[in-house]
Amino acid sequence: MLLSRRDVEFMLYDWLDAEALSKRPRFADHSRETFSAAIDSAEQIATELFAPHNKLSDQQEPQFDGDKVSMIPDVRRALDAFSAAGFMAAGQDYALGGMQLPLLVEKAITAYFTAANMATSSYAFLTIGNANTLLKCASSAQVEHFVRPMLEGRWFGTMCLSEPQAGSSLSDIATRAEADPDAAGQYRLTGNKMWISAGEHDLAENIVHLVLAKIPGPDGKLVPGVKGISLFIVPKFLDSGERNDIALAGLNHKMGNRGTTNCLLNFGEGKYRPGGRAGAVGYLVGREGQGLVNMFHMMNEARIGVGLCAAVLGYTGYLHALAYARERPQGRHPAAKDPAAPQLPIIAHTDVRRMLLAQKAYAEGALGLCLYSARLVDDEHTGDSAELRQRAGRLLEFLTPITKSWPSQWCLEANNLAIQVHGGYGYTREYNVEQFYRDNRLNQIHEGTHGIHGLDLLGRKASIHDGALLATMGEEIRATAGAARASAEPQLAGHGQALDAAWRRVEEVTAALYAAGDLNKTLANATVYLEAVGHVVVAWIWLQQAMAAARLPDDNFRRGKLQACRYFYQWELPKVQPQLDLLERLDTTALDMQDAWF
Repeated sequence: MLLSRRDVEFMLYDWLDAEALSKRPRFADHSRETFSAAIDSAEQIATELFAPHNKLSDQQEPQFDGDKVSMIPDVRRALDAFSAAGFMAAGQDYALGGMQLPLLVEKAITAYFTAANMATSSYAFLTIGNANTLLKCASSAQVEHFVRPMLEGRWFGTMCLSEPQAGSSLSDIATRAEADPDAAGQYRLTGNKMWISAGEHDLAENIVHLVLAKIPGPDGKLVPGVKGISLFIVPKFLDSGERNDIALAGLNHKMGNRGTTNCLLNFGEGKYRPGGRAGAVGYLVGREGQGLVNMFHMMNEARIGVGLCAAVLGYTGYLHALAYARERPQGRHPAAKDPAAPQLPIIAHTDVRRMLLAQKAYAEGALGLCLYSARLVDDEHTGDSAELRQRAGRLLEFLTPITKSWPSQWCLEANNLAIQVHGGYGYTREYNVEQFYRDNRLNQIHEGTHGIHGLDLLGRKASIHDGALLATMGEEIRATAGAARASAEPQLAGHGQALDAAWRRVEEVTAALYAAGDLNKTLANATVYLEAVGHVVVAWIWLQQAMAAARLPDDNFRRGKLQACRYFYQWELPKVQPQLDLLERLDTTALDMQDAWF
């Protein structure tokens, strides 16, 4: 009950045409058979080794005794199998020991592991993101030294951005990196990093931390703002075997994702003294002052990953609720008069079907959005023409804040509805859906809150390059809407008209917001803009899925897709209109509120 394999294959092959990718030189050795074989292996390992300890790792979370972290042995066994199967390097070059799978297929693989066990999967996917970042911006020597062991699964990786006093405001980080006078090319780091997932454990031989820090200027002061930030590799163990000066100050205890260590790390406090003195040894990645640019390689990839994580937690919660609704007898139809008549399974009740249909619309729409975004990455990197690569890049840049945020909001709501379907059992630990909700709650904050991504979408993505990203998105939406209007399926034609009208309103409201002449007013309700545009985008994703399903032979799967699309257009897309009306009025209610008035 992780995911629907039929739906995954539908999205990959019937809709997103993964087979066509095998015609490109990078993927020429692959076919539908090799793609499916990799997914088969992932599904098997996820089912047999990741899912069984999901609840156990939640109930017996990692412990810190002041010296080291301990956790249940099931975590390492699962991750060893993941690495042995080659999944750490699934998308990498053959020369690096990889499989050279398209990101579209790699994300389908990721979906199974995350649905099975978000916490254990985090160790692996943080490592993959770390390695991908270094492959883009590290030297060849650094790649050979640090990346190869991670792709082999011998070393794991993290990203160390946030600090206790800075949070998401990275311009305010205070970790220092000073050139080591005793070793050319080395730096000594001092500072604190907070909320570091997988920051300490004994699951691998080493942990490669990617750390944002500032190199002080000639006056010894840190350069203010983001321009002074550089990126450093800071390993837990040095080549000499010495323990680097990185100390775990404590574990944070979150409401969900409890099986992943979440750490406060102190760099350079002197608990360990490599080379006989305090200071964490680090190695500069790329050029000074380019740290945030380099780290964004990992952050953007991570944002698609967070959206995917949210989507599959909503999806597996939906499947649990569906199974429960089919098995749980309770009540009778409103018109039934005989109290002695057999009770009905609760799926026979309209309100339960409503809740299940909403979950299906959210989860399958969100998974579709994430896989579509992954397909864009493949097109951007391996497309047959410069025009295709540029177009994919523009769409991806526009969609990334939505791909992170929409599943994080609405698949949490799917988990909420899954609990509701279970009734009183839903919030007991004996049933899995309460953990899915707690685990998924992290994703609304992880890799940036809705507020941050709303500011990114409205304040940057909708306007940069003279509005080229917004225009490209509009072209794609209009093409889908036009094809739907020409469809022989009457309901699809109506959906096409509704989608076209909704996007026209998005364009009108965006223009009105930018005409305000006051950036505070323009961005005051950016989160509402993110929600509204996200709903229109997912309506577009659903219409694409419905058009692909309409080409299939008539069966329950096809009918279910069309009905879920119908639900989204009847129940969800209409929510956008009042949000857009509010935005167009440039309402300042929240902006005008004063601290003292609360």
